[in-house]
Amino acid sequence: MATAAHRQQPEQPEQQAGLAQLSLGIAAARNLATTTKSVPQMQGISSRWLLRMLPWVEVKGGAYRVNRRLAYEVGDGRVTFVQEGATVRVVPAELGELPLLRGFHDDETLRALAERCRQREYEPGQVIAERGRAVDHVYLIARGKVEKAGTGKYGEETRRGVLTDGGFFGAQAVAEEPGEWAFTARAMTACTVLALPRDAYKEVAARSERLRDHVRLRQDEKARPQNKKGEANIALASGHTGEPVLPGTFVDYELAPREYELSVAQTILRVHSRVADLYNDPMDQVEQQLRLTIEALRERQEAELVNNPEFGLLHNADYSQRISTHSGPPTPDDMDELLSMRRGTKAFFAHPRAISALARECNKRGLSFDSADVGGHPVPAWRGVPILPCGKLPVSEEGTSAILAMRLGEAEQGVVGLRQTGIPDEYEPGLNVRFMGINDQALISYLVSTYYSAAVLVPDALGVLENVEVFHTPS
Repeated sequence: MATAAHRQQPEQPEQQAGLAQLSLGIAAARNLATTTKSVPQMQGISSRWLLRMLPWVEVKGGAYRVNRRLAYEVGDGRVTFVQEGATVRVVPAELGELPLLRGFHDDETLRALAERCRQREYEPGQVIAERGRAVDHVYLIARGKVEKAGTGKYGEETRRGVLTDGGFFGAQAVAEEPGEWAFTARAMTACTVLALPRDAYKEVAARSERLRDHVRLRQDEKARPQNKKGEANIALASGHTGEPVLPGTFVDYELAPREYELSVAQTILRVHSRVADLYNDPMDQVEQQLRLTIEALRERQEAELVNNPEFGLLHNADYSQRISTHSGPPTPDDMDELLSMRRGTKAFFAHPRAISALARECNKRGLSFDSADVGGHPVPAWRGVPILPCGKLPVSEEGTSAILAMRLGEAEQGVVGLRQTGIPDEYEPGLNVRFMGINDQALISYLVSTYYSAAVLVPDALGVLENVEVFHTPS
């Protein structure tokens, strides 16, 4: 028994109950050590590629006016509906989105037209309007996708676009000579459509001289010489010989150009004087508080540049520059179509999940992204145009988002950011920090403000691919 006892290992000092500690403990030693620490971290900081890529224009007067040539083509917007159970009705004033009714403000007449719209349901593949037949209805799409199919040179079917919620076709049905359908409209999904018969329109117009005069005026405007962008034509002569009489001309401007006023994001930063006085080693507490506050303001600034209803890019994209995905997820075909709608596209902006969805579609076809260098950072690209992540682009509950395509800069008639530098107490370009005083609780207050906006100089500078499905669906 004694031999066995001698074979047992001696207990360690920390295991010997009641014995004195033989060395300094770790917990006590840390009281004398200098801890290496990081600056305060923040999960909400993103790459903010949109703020990096936008060319910033100085706006000294606080407002930026975008002057354009006079354009006759207006409208082609989106129509809004209200739903009561399974019944859908068009908001009467929204009929003013039809090109020939744009600017018509007789509420009673518009209400009479809205009441004559009839709800129809279409199944996938069902034809709504057939090419070559007389245009006898205005069709307003309340919900669903409608494909416009044409005929090629040799009789083959071609796709001319996709219309979705709020879109419409057949607006020429209210004209004096509506003509024939130039395409076949076919439901791609289950669709709810409101149809306004031409006969119903003529019945209302017969009782409203004001409506007839307005439509006639709009038709006269459309008949004026204009280029393919709808701008008033500039008369020129070319290819002539001898001494013909040259045409005289002038360039007309919009009489009421749009002005963008600088918006503001602000907050009041409060720091207790005791904290600012005593706890500044090794890091300045006020500086760290200010750094994180500015990061949050910059995040809000980028979100506003995308989503603000007044100047946000999603809301200011011209409806003629909006297209829908053909099948749901973003495909190479969709990206090519979006790219072809403008010259000099400098960047795509998409939610990271939309980029992932596009990558999946490319993988199915055996394709891969290009690569581009942007400010020393390798990023994915499509046809050489960088695709930059922007988490501020919303993803709906149904899993749809949007992809933006932009031409950038004043010189290129593109998209520009607006700001004013040299403001009082400027801390960063377009951002200032102003001391507001110390209150009775010894709280130091600073007003932190940043001023910004964005402008689209011509409509085709900004394009949007809509209804981009980002959820992964099994193939």
